[in-house]
This record gives sequence, structure tokens and C-alpha cells, in this order.
Amino acid sequence: MKYLDRTLGTPQENLACDEALLDWCEEGHPDEILRFWQPRQHFVVLGYSNKTRSEVNLDSCKALGIPVLRRCSGGGAVLQGPGCLDYALILRIHGDPPLTSISVANTFIMNRNRNILDSILGGEVLIQGHTDLTLHGLKFSGNSQRRKRRYLLFHGSFLLNLDLAVVEQTLRLPSRRPQYRRNRTHKDFLTNLNLPANSIKEAMKLAWNAAEALDAIPENRIEQLVRQKYSTDAWNFKF
Repeated sequence: MKYLDRTLGTPQENLACDEALLDWCEEGHPDEILRFWQPRQHFVVLGYSNKTRSEVNLDSCKALGIPVLRRCSGGGAVLQGPGCLDYALILRIHGDPPLTSISVANTFIMNRNRNILDSILGGEVLIQGHTDLTLHGLKFSGNSQRRKRRYLLFHGSFLLNLDLAVVEQTLRLPSRRPQYRRNRTHKDFLTNLNLPANSIKEAMKLAWNAAEALDAIPENRIEQLVRQKYSTDAWNFKF
């Protein structure tokens, strides 16, 4: 596996990069990939099938100048911004039993990520819901998956010091809520880890055996996805 530690210039480019890396591997790039990036501005990201008005306070987003975008994977709406560490794994499905179905892959990847964070935080990290990581019952990481025939994309965020007040302003209570949430507001449900990003990056690189840097990315495919998909209302507000 190779790693890529690169934040592109816009939210649209960063979302497109994850999908472009998946397409690139599916089309024949030989390496699995672990990517890191850290948003420079606030933006809301909907899961693939989320209904915009059910999940997002559009008036507040407009007033704050916060764009609303949509990713290629499932899961719920989230706020991204300074204080988040995002990662993406592009993993080969073929011949790897722990990755052969959505649920089995979720379990395998989440267990490894839980162990990584548990070692840094000194215990008490749990997997709750399907793909949340929690500390003392508070969520600090959400994750989602997209699959193709040969490769899958598994990506998510770690809250390091995100402004949770902006989450309250921009996101409604999600229409689908895990039982452990117990209808808590965002500020009562989420927590920041207050860790340096590099401590998580290095631990993840070690655990996923990502020792060599990726020296190129599919820039033309990223540009195409931004132009045709991630910068369009037809995609971002499709539901």
C-alpha cells in the first residue's frame, strides 16, 4: 500500500480525488492507497442518497457562505472544515475474504481503525452504529463505503478540533439516527479529540503498512469529476 498526504485546493477537488483514486485502481493502477487530507474551509457533505432539505439547514448554510456538496458513498450528512482530518482507503476486493461484502468490510476496517485510535487514546474507543467511532459515548469519527467490482473506497473523518457550533447551525438532526445517539443534539453527541493530526496519520500508515509515498495522482480524472459532477447542482442537490 502507498500513502498520499495531499489536500487539494477546493472541497470539490478533494471529494473528486477520492472517487478518482477508486476509478484509477479499478482501471488497473496496481497499488492500494491510504490518503489523508485536511479541509481548509467549512462545507457540508451529503451522503449519496440523502435528501438535502431533510438533512441540511440550507438558509443557515447560505447565510454563512458554506457550500453544500454530495459524496459518492453512503452514510449521513456531515460538516467538514478546519479541525477535521479526513482519510480514504482504496482496497482490493478480489481474493480478500474480509472485504467481500459491505458488512464484512465494515467490520474488518472499523476494527483496525478502532485499534489504531484506541492505542493513541489509551482505551475506551468503541465502534457504534455501523461505522462510527466513539470515546466515552461521544462520536468523533464517521465513515462510509463505495464498492466497485475489484476495489472499494472506505473513507471518513476524525474530529480533532472542529467548531461544533457550526455543525449545530448547518445540519438538522439526521433523519436516520443510530440507537446509541438517543436523539442528542450535535453538540451533545459529538466530541473533538484535540490530538495533532500527525499522530493519527503515522499510526494509520503503520497499521495499514503504507510505507511508500504515492508519487502521482489521476489529475485529469479529478478535473473531469469536478467539472461534470461535484461542481454541479444536478449532482449536489439531486435528492
